[in-house]
Amino acid sequence: MPFKKGAAAIRRTIGYLDKGRILLKDNVKIVTVNYNVRDEKSQGTKEFLFWHFPQIQYKNPGVQMVMMKNLTPSPFIKCYFDDGESVLIDTWGKDRFQIYEHLNQVVGKSRATLEAEAVAKQKKQNEANFGSSYSRQCICEIPGQVPCSAYSVQAKEEFSKLFPKGKTSVLV
Repeated sequence: MPFKKGAAAIRRTIGYLDKGRILLKDNVKIVTVNYNVRDEKSQGTKEFLFWHFPQIQYKNPGVQMVMMKNLTPSPFIKCYFDDGESVLIDTWGKDRFQIYEHLNQVVGKSRATLEAEAVAKQKKQNEANFGSSYSRQCICEIPGQVPCSAYSVQAKEEFSKLFPKGKTSVLV
């Protein structure tokens, strides 16, 4: 793997992008960040954008993220929800860690919600599960498995593999 070039190339690796903790709530549709490049009080917002903005974009692909430079006198983050409401987060004079924690607290999913979603996702995605509430009704739908005896009669060759030496049932 070739070395990455540029300022803080670690920001473009999958491992770094995956470590972001902010998963925005489902009703957040747009996030705008306003800051001034040369303002001393916007330094925390500038560092937040440099280090954490790619992680938030990676973890929330359905959310539109917009950066606006040098348009307002004070730095802030504004989040727009799907019902038309918006939340304004003031970042004036804060460092990047304070902004990160505050944004996570205000518009991020709670730890309990994340754990519940992870459990539900794990239950749904497990290929070994089958039944009426999963993608496969019966194990016979998987290639290479013995077909259901309810729908097809097994050939004598297949049957003899299951019950050797003429035994036709398990109870005998």
